Amino acid sequence: MSSITFGCQTYTWQMSGPSQYDSLEHIIGVGAAAGFTGLEPEMIMLGRLSDPVRLKSALEAKRMKLGALCLVEDWLGTTETAKERAEADVVIRNLKTYFPSTLLALCQMPGTDRSHLQERQRNLLACANSVARRAVSQGVHCTYHPNSPPGSIFRTADDYQVLLNGLDASACGYAPDLGHIAKGGMDPLTVVKTYRSLINHLHFKDMASDGSWAAMGEGVIDFTGVVRFLQQTGYQGWIMVEDECPRAEHDPDGATAHNGAYVREQLMPLTVSTTSQAR
Repeated sequence: MSSITFGCQTYTWQMSGPSQYDSLEHIIGVGAAAGFTGLEPEMIMLGRLSDPVRLKSALEAKRMKLGALCLVEDWLGTTETAKERAEADVVIRNLKTYFPSTLLALCQMPGTDRSHLQERQRNLLACANSVARRAVSQGVHCTYHPNSPPGSIFRTADDYQVLLNGLDASACGYAPDLGHIAKGGMDPLTVVKTYRSLINHLHFKDMASDGSWAAMGEGVIDFTGVVRFLQQTGYQGWIMVEDECPRAEHDPDGATAHNGAYVREQLMPLTVSTTSQAR
Protein backbone atom coordinates (compact mmCIF):
# COMPACT_ATOMS: atom_id res chain seq x y z
CA MET A 1 0.00 0.00 0.00
CA SER A 2 1.15 3.54 -0.73
CA SER A 3 1.82 6.03 2.03
CA ILE A 4 0.99 8.91 -0.36
CA THR A 5 -2.64 10.01 -0.27
CA PHE A 6 -4.38 12.34 -2.73
CA GLY A 7 -7.00 14.91 -1.80
CA CYS A 8 -8.44 18.09 -3.26
CA GLN A 9 -8.13 21.71 -2.14
CA THR A 10 -11.21 23.91 -2.10
CA TYR A 11 -9.58 26.97 -3.70
CA THR A 12 -10.74 25.52 -7.01
CA TRP A 13 -14.28 26.54 -5.93
CA GLN A 14 -13.28 29.58 -3.90
CA MET A 15 -12.24 31.40 -7.08
CA SER A 16 -15.89 31.53 -8.11
CA GLY A 17 -16.64 33.83 -5.20
CA PRO A 18 -19.09 34.01 -2.29
CA SER A 19 -21.68 31.82 -4.04
CA GLN A 20 -19.40 28.85 -3.27
CA TYR A 21 -18.54 29.75 0.34
CA ASP A 22 -21.26 27.55 1.85
CA SER A 23 -21.10 24.63 -0.58
CA LEU A 24 -18.67 22.39 1.28
CA GLU A 25 -21.07 19.42 1.48
CA HIS A 26 -21.36 19.53 -2.30
CA ILE A 27 -17.58 19.88 -2.68
CA ILE A 28 -17.00 16.84 -0.46
CA GLY A 29 -19.26 14.81 -2.73
CA VAL A 30 -17.54 16.03 -5.90
CA GLY A 31 -14.12 15.23 -4.48
CA ALA A 32 -15.19 11.74 -3.44
CA ALA A 33 -16.74 11.06 -6.85
CA ALA A 34 -13.49 12.17 -8.52
CA GLY A 35 -11.59 9.52 -6.54
CA PHE A 36 -9.96 11.70 -3.90
CA THR A 37 -9.94 10.44 -0.33
CA GLY A 38 -9.58 13.74 1.50
CA LEU A 39 -10.09 17.45 1.45
CA GLU A 40 -8.29 20.65 2.43
CA PRO A 41 -10.67 23.59 2.84
CA GLU A 42 -9.73 27.13 3.69
CA MET A 43 -11.59 28.50 6.71
CA ILE A 44 -13.70 30.79 4.52
CA MET A 45 -15.13 27.73 2.76
CA LEU A 46 -16.50 25.99 5.85
CA GLY A 47 -19.84 27.79 5.91
CA ARG A 48 -22.41 25.89 7.96
CA LEU A 49 -19.82 23.14 8.43
CA SER A 50 -17.76 25.45 10.64
CA ASP A 51 -19.42 23.38 13.35
CA PRO A 52 -16.83 20.59 13.64
CA VAL A 53 -19.48 17.98 14.52
CA ARG A 54 -21.37 18.72 11.31
CA LEU A 55 -18.12 18.76 9.32
CA LYS A 56 -17.11 15.39 10.71
CA SER A 57 -20.52 13.91 9.86
CA ALA A 58 -20.47 15.30 6.30
CA LEU A 59 -17.00 13.85 5.65
CA GLU A 60 -17.86 10.46 7.10
CA ALA A 61 -20.99 10.26 4.95
CA LYS A 62 -18.74 10.28 1.85
CA ARG A 63 -15.88 8.32 3.46
CA MET A 64 -13.64 11.35 3.14
CA LYS A 65 -10.99 12.64 5.54
CA LEU A 66 -10.04 16.15 6.56
CA GLY A 67 -6.44 15.98 5.39
CA ALA A 68 -5.65 19.57 6.29
CA LEU A 69 -7.39 22.78 7.27
CA CYS A 70 -5.97 26.02 5.91
CA LEU A 71 -5.79 29.12 8.10
CA VAL A 72 -5.18 32.30 6.09
CA GLU A 73 -4.29 35.51 7.94
CA ASP A 74 -2.51 38.81 7.25
CA TRP A 75 0.14 38.42 10.01
CA LEU A 76 1.59 41.88 9.37
CA GLY A 77 2.69 42.79 12.89
CA THR A 78 5.61 41.69 14.99
CA THR A 79 3.10 39.57 16.93
CA GLU A 80 -0.35 38.23 16.11
CA THR A 81 -3.24 40.62 16.58
CA ALA A 82 -5.79 39.68 19.24
CA LYS A 83 -8.20 38.65 16.46
CA GLU A 84 -5.59 36.54 14.66
CA ARG A 85 -4.60 34.78 17.86
CA ALA A 86 -8.21 34.09 18.85
CA GLU A 87 -9.04 32.65 15.41
CA ALA A 88 -5.96 30.44 15.42
CA ASP A 89 -6.72 29.16 18.89
CA VAL A 90 -10.27 28.16 17.91
CA VAL A 91 -8.90 26.20 14.94
CA ILE A 92 -6.25 24.51 17.08
CA ARG A 93 -8.84 23.56 19.70
CA ASN A 94 -11.25 22.13 17.12
CA LEU A 95 -8.55 20.11 15.39
CA LYS A 96 -7.26 18.76 18.68
CA THR A 97 -10.76 17.73 19.77
CA TYR A 98 -12.38 16.50 16.57
CA PHE A 99 -9.65 15.95 13.97
CA PRO A 100 -6.43 15.06 15.83
CA SER A 101 -4.69 13.65 12.74
CA THR A 102 -5.47 16.69 10.56
CA LEU A 103 -2.69 19.08 9.60
CA LEU A 104 -3.05 22.81 10.23
CA ALA A 105 -1.84 24.58 7.08
CA LEU A 106 -0.79 28.21 7.52
CA CYS A 107 -0.86 30.66 4.61
CA GLN A 108 -0.45 34.43 4.49
CA MET A 109 -2.88 36.61 2.58
CA PRO A 110 -0.75 38.24 -0.17
CA GLY A 111 -0.30 41.98 -0.09
CA THR A 112 -0.49 44.41 -2.98
CA ASP A 113 3.29 44.75 -3.40
CA ARG A 114 6.63 43.63 -1.93
CA SER A 115 7.60 46.86 -0.16
CA HIS A 116 9.39 46.61 3.22
CA LEU A 117 10.09 43.00 2.28
CA GLN A 118 12.55 42.02 5.00
CA GLU A 119 10.43 43.51 7.78
CA ARG A 120 7.31 41.77 6.50
CA GLN A 121 9.17 38.48 6.19
CA ARG A 122 10.42 38.73 9.79
CA ASN A 123 6.93 39.53 11.05
CA LEU A 124 5.34 36.66 9.18
CA LEU A 125 7.90 34.19 10.52
CA ALA A 126 7.36 35.42 14.07
CA CYS A 127 3.59 35.00 13.79
CA ALA A 128 3.64 31.66 11.96
CA ASN A 129 6.13 30.21 14.43
CA SER A 130 3.99 31.44 17.33
CA VAL A 131 0.87 29.71 15.95
CA ALA A 132 2.77 26.53 15.14
CA ARG A 133 4.37 26.30 18.59
CA ARG A 134 0.99 26.65 20.30
CA ALA A 135 -0.49 24.07 17.98
CA VAL A 136 2.24 21.47 18.40
CA SER A 137 2.11 21.91 22.18
CA GLN A 138 -1.47 20.62 21.91
CA GLY A 139 -0.64 17.77 19.54
CA VAL A 140 -1.68 19.53 16.31
CA HIS A 141 0.90 19.38 13.52
CA CYS A 142 1.47 22.38 11.25
CA THR A 143 2.82 23.26 7.84
CA TYR A 144 3.42 26.53 5.98
CA HIS A 145 2.23 27.09 2.41
CA PRO A 146 3.88 29.96 0.46
CA ASN A 147 2.12 31.41 -2.60
CA SER A 148 3.12 33.40 -5.66
CA PRO A 149 0.93 36.46 -6.40
CA PRO A 150 2.97 39.61 -7.07
CA GLY A 151 2.36 40.82 -3.51
CA SER A 152 3.52 37.60 -1.87
CA ILE A 153 6.59 37.99 0.34
CA PHE A 154 7.78 34.42 -0.28
CA ARG A 155 7.77 33.77 -4.03
CA THR A 156 11.41 33.58 -5.26
CA ALA A 157 14.34 31.28 -4.55
CA ASP A 158 15.89 33.88 -2.24
CA ASP A 159 12.59 34.27 -0.41
CA TYR A 160 12.35 30.51 0.08
CA GLN A 161 15.76 30.45 1.73
CA VAL A 162 14.58 33.08 4.21
CA LEU A 163 11.32 31.24 4.85
CA LEU A 164 12.68 27.75 5.21
CA ASN A 165 15.63 28.80 7.34
CA GLY A 166 13.33 30.92 9.50
CA LEU A 167 10.50 28.53 10.23
CA ASP A 168 10.82 26.62 13.50
CA ALA A 169 11.27 23.14 12.07
CA SER A 170 10.45 21.59 15.44
CA ALA A 171 6.93 23.02 15.17
CA CYS A 172 6.17 23.67 11.50
CA GLY A 173 6.83 21.82 8.25
CA TYR A 174 6.79 23.06 4.67
CA ALA A 175 4.00 22.55 2.14
CA PRO A 176 5.41 23.19 -1.33
CA ASP A 177 2.95 24.13 -4.04
CA LEU A 178 4.43 23.07 -7.37
CA GLY A 179 2.48 25.69 -9.27
CA HIS A 180 3.55 28.55 -7.04
CA ILE A 181 7.15 27.34 -7.17
CA ALA A 182 7.08 27.41 -10.96
CA LYS A 183 5.44 30.86 -10.94
CA GLY A 184 8.34 32.07 -8.81
CA GLY A 185 10.81 31.04 -11.51
CA MET A 186 12.03 27.86 -9.80
CA ASP A 187 12.04 24.21 -10.80
CA PRO A 188 9.53 22.33 -8.60
CA LEU A 189 11.44 19.05 -8.48
CA THR A 190 14.66 20.84 -7.49
CA VAL A 191 12.90 22.69 -4.68
CA VAL A 192 11.25 19.50 -3.42
CA LYS A 193 14.61 17.73 -3.41
CA THR A 194 16.36 20.64 -1.69
CA TYR A 195 13.86 20.95 1.15
CA ARG A 196 12.63 17.36 1.33
CA SER A 197 13.45 17.02 5.05
CA LEU A 198 10.98 19.82 5.87
CA ILE A 199 8.10 18.66 3.66
CA ASN A 200 5.04 17.24 5.40
CA HIS A 201 2.34 18.25 2.90
CA LEU A 202 2.12 19.25 -0.78
CA HIS A 203 -0.11 21.10 -3.24
CA PHE A 204 -0.20 20.19 -6.94
CA LYS A 205 -1.44 22.47 -9.70
CA ASP A 206 -0.21 22.89 -13.25
CA MET A 207 1.21 25.83 -15.16
CA ALA A 208 1.57 26.42 -18.90
CA SER A 209 4.86 27.46 -20.49
CA ASP A 210 3.62 31.07 -20.75
CA GLY A 211 3.08 31.25 -16.99
CA SER A 212 -0.71 30.91 -17.04
CA TRP A 213 -2.43 28.25 -14.97
CA ALA A 214 -3.21 25.01 -16.78
CA ALA A 215 -5.37 21.96 -16.16
CA MET A 216 -3.55 19.06 -14.52
CA GLY A 217 -1.34 17.27 -17.02
CA GLU A 218 -1.72 19.98 -19.67
CA GLY A 219 1.13 22.20 -18.48
CA VAL A 220 4.88 21.89 -17.97
CA ILE A 221 5.19 20.73 -14.35
CA ASP A 222 6.82 17.34 -13.81
CA PHE A 223 4.30 15.78 -11.42
CA THR A 224 5.47 12.25 -12.17
CA GLY A 225 9.07 13.12 -11.32
CA VAL A 226 8.02 14.64 -8.01
CA VAL A 227 5.80 11.67 -7.09
CA ARG A 228 8.54 9.21 -7.96
CA PHE A 229 10.99 11.12 -5.78
CA LEU A 230 8.55 11.30 -2.88
CA GLN A 231 7.86 7.58 -3.14
CA GLN A 232 11.58 6.78 -3.24
CA THR A 233 12.25 8.90 -0.16
CA GLY A 234 9.42 7.44 1.91
CA TYR A 235 7.07 10.41 1.98
CA GLN A 236 4.00 9.71 4.10
CA GLY A 237 1.32 12.32 3.76
CA TRP A 238 -1.12 14.18 1.58
CA ILE A 239 -0.83 15.62 -1.89
CA MET A 240 -3.67 18.12 -2.31
CA VAL A 241 -4.66 18.84 -5.89
CA GLU A 242 -6.10 22.20 -6.84
CA ASP A 243 -6.79 23.93 -10.13
CA GLU A 244 -6.70 27.63 -10.95
CA CYS A 245 -7.04 27.45 -14.74
CA PRO A 246 -9.90 29.36 -16.43
CA ARG A 247 -12.02 26.23 -16.71
CA ALA A 248 -11.78 25.67 -12.96
CA GLU A 249 -13.11 29.15 -12.26
CA HIS A 250 -16.23 28.52 -14.35
CA ASP A 251 -16.62 24.75 -13.83
CA PRO A 252 -14.86 23.67 -10.62
CA ASP A 253 -16.75 20.38 -10.50
CA GLY A 254 -15.66 19.45 -14.02
CA ALA A 255 -12.07 20.53 -13.37
CA THR A 256 -11.96 18.35 -10.26
CA ALA A 257 -13.30 15.35 -12.17
CA HIS A 258 -10.56 15.90 -14.77
CA ASN A 259 -7.90 16.18 -12.08
CA GLY A 260 -9.13 13.04 -10.36
CA ALA A 261 -8.85 11.08 -13.59
CA TYR A 262 -5.32 12.40 -14.16
CA VAL A 263 -4.27 11.42 -10.65
CA ARG A 264 -5.77 7.92 -10.96
CA GLU A 265 -4.25 7.25 -14.36
CA GLN A 266 -0.87 8.98 -14.14
CA LEU A 267 0.14 9.45 -10.50
CA MET A 268 -1.42 6.76 -8.32
CA PRO A 269 0.31 3.92 -10.21
CA LEU A 270 3.66 5.54 -9.30
CA THR A 271 2.90 5.20 -5.59
CA VAL A 272 2.55 1.42 -5.72
CA SER A 273 5.79 -0.26 -4.66
CA THR A 274 7.35 -2.98 -6.77
CA THR A 275 6.74 -5.39 -3.87
CA SER A 276 3.03 -4.62 -3.94
CA GLN A 277 2.94 -5.02 -7.70
CA ALA A 278 4.61 -8.42 -7.42
CA ARG A 279 1.86 -9.58 -5.11
